[in-house]
Amino acid sequence: MSGLPAPAVLPLRIIASGACLPRLRVPSQHFDQRWNKPDGWVERHSGVASRGHAAADERASWMGAQAARQALQQAGLAPTDIDCILSACGVMEQAIPCQAVLVQRALGLGDSGVPSFDVNATCLGFVVALEMAGSLLALGRYRRVLIVCSDIPSAGLDPDDPLTAPLFGDGAVAMLVERAGDGQASALLATRLRTYGDGAELCQVPTCGTGMRLFDDIDAYRAAHHFQMQGKALYREAARRLPGFLQDLLDSAGTSLAACDVIVPHQASGQALDHLQRVLGLPPQRLVRILREHGNQLAASLPMALHQALIDGRLPRGGQALLIGTGAGLALGGAVLRY
Repeated sequence: MSGLPAPAVLPLRIIASGACLPRLRVPSQHFDQRWNKPDGWVERHSGVASRGHAAADERASWMGAQAARQALQQAGLAPTDIDCILSACGVMEQAIPCQAVLVQRALGLGDSGVPSFDVNATCLGFVVALEMAGSLLALGRYRRVLIVCSDIPSAGLDPDDPLTAPLFGDGAVAMLVERAGDGQASALLATRLRTYGDGAELCQVPTCGTGMRLFDDIDAYRAAHHFQMQGKALYREAARRLPGFLQDLLDSAGTSLAACDVIVPHQASGQALDHLQRVLGLPPQRLVRILREHGNQLAASLPMALHQALIDGRLPRGGQALLIGTGAGLALGGAVLRY
């Protein structure tokens, strides 16, 4: 990948954000009791104290629309002020049509004609959507883009798998972005995405596409419907590639780790967050961690952490954030954002 030109700085400004969490909170004690473990065992091993599980009436599109309405209210705007809807979920609500169409309808824009389409990079969807939105805004295609990341991983988990069942949680985040105006410092300074397809089977859901056909072998199809993750192998591969990737991202942005006010990672796991903090030598206050309260929310995880940093005032206007994460693929992605 050497020899790529330095990325253009994109004049992008986040004007508002919103979030939606399921009504039901599932504490880790639920899993302790299910598996006859002592109190606190699951939290110690997963890093998650509680997570949200969506009910049948809390569909991903509905949660995404709720998060979008919160962002619109914060910005003092109406749904009709949106020029484009970008959905960046890890797992779609259904195969066809795309998730953005369902979010559009849930927002009451089903007859609006507003362009609505998906970006899928699993847990890195927000980073890719941010770059795409910034590029479209810079070209003048749109004035205001709504990015929605809404995922319900609990729907595809094996409830008896101690590695995955307690790690994940459901949730939705929405961000409204515009082209930064003259005199506004907000910008997407750089983005990077690296994909290593040899790791495709480290993290996967084999069904719901054309690779496995329901009536060829119903039992096999049902068994493969659950999320599958080779956690140790995934962690090792990501940890091996992360330092070089991160330095390349910072260099392309013309900045340094010390210049970033906050580091906003994908909340992959407690072990992954501990490793990142240790490798970067970060004090706890510079790393945004929401895993304990929310679990890994797939594509919603990274923007949820960014949303929380904005709520808490940890990223002031004009401040700089490093967004970093891994996803199925294996993929590494990141961005340097001047808020």
